[in-house]
Amino acid sequence: MQAAAKDLVAKLLTSTHRRLFTMTRGRLGGELAGMPVLVLTTIGRKSGQPRQTMLTSPVQDGENVLLVASYGGDDRHPTWFLNLRDDPEVVVTMRGKTLPMHATVASVEEKEQWWPSVTAAYKGYAGYQRRTDRDIPLVILSPAD
Repeated sequence: MQAAAKDLVAKLLTSTHRRLFTMTRGRLGGELAGMPVLVLTTIGRKSGQPRQTMLTSPVQDGENVLLVASYGGDDRHPTWFLNLRDDPEVVVTMRGKTLPMHATVASVEEKEQWWPSVTAAYKGYAGYQRRTDRDIPLVILSPAD
């Protein structure tokens, strides 16, 4: 699929999912492929405006939430990742709670530690990594101070 078409499909699916999730307070669309769904709010690196994206979290560790910046194995980083890389202060709505969080891109060692749990939760992530030469980043969200 061409990049522009993929981006449009991703935006349409995310928008529809977010409306369903919001209207039902997560009763519909609150889980996908056995993983909790969350709304990640970042600040657009170009616009400076809040941007919301629907994502899944394959692993949660206490109050920390892991995200995979896979974009389905695309050679490009997803926009939400670029936004939080530039401004790591984000807001997450998950399981009926909205919390300010701080995003950190996992180090090589942290990714090695977490990757087996990530791919055990959703095998598709391993396929996404094989599909691209880009090292797919893991993001660790921790409660903001």
